[in-house]
Amino acid sequence: MPTLAAAAPAPDRLAQTLLRHGLRQTPVRRAVLAALSGKGYALTGAEIEQEIGAEVDRITLYRTLKSFEQQGLIHRVIDDTDVLRYAACSIECSAGAHFDNHVHFKCSTCQHTYCLSQVAIPVVQLPGGFQAERRDFLLSGVCQLCQPL
Repeated sequence: MPTLAAAAPAPDRLAQTLLRHGLRQTPVRRAVLAALSGKGYALTGAEIEQEIGAEVDRITLYRTLKSFEQQGLIHRVIDDTDVLRYAACSIECSAGAHFDNHVHFKCSTCQHTYCLSQVAIPVVQLPGGFQAERRDFLLSGVCQLCQPL
């Protein structure tokens, strides 16, 4: 389990990302960003906490996640559970403008939820009087890592 000091694999990239989004450099922010950037799937708050180490209190962690979401660094991932997950946003996202309109995939074997950034959510024509405010699209099955040989 990495500690806050060891969680940043590419300090220059992390520093540039935080700077680009107008966020101060703190050990917690760097650790959370490194944890989310280093995984190919969405993480729960508890998984992020476990990944970055026990020396971070939950209030600081969840404030960091909220700041990251507001600044366009991460987005919430909806899957078939009631547990909130977070994933790193694409480079095009910014404060108030998330461009992560992509499909998510939940593996029934490993239970990881992946962002399929290369797969856009299909256009849906809503009937008159309906206005979508959020677009979520979840597929489920077996991911490429869990496929039988």
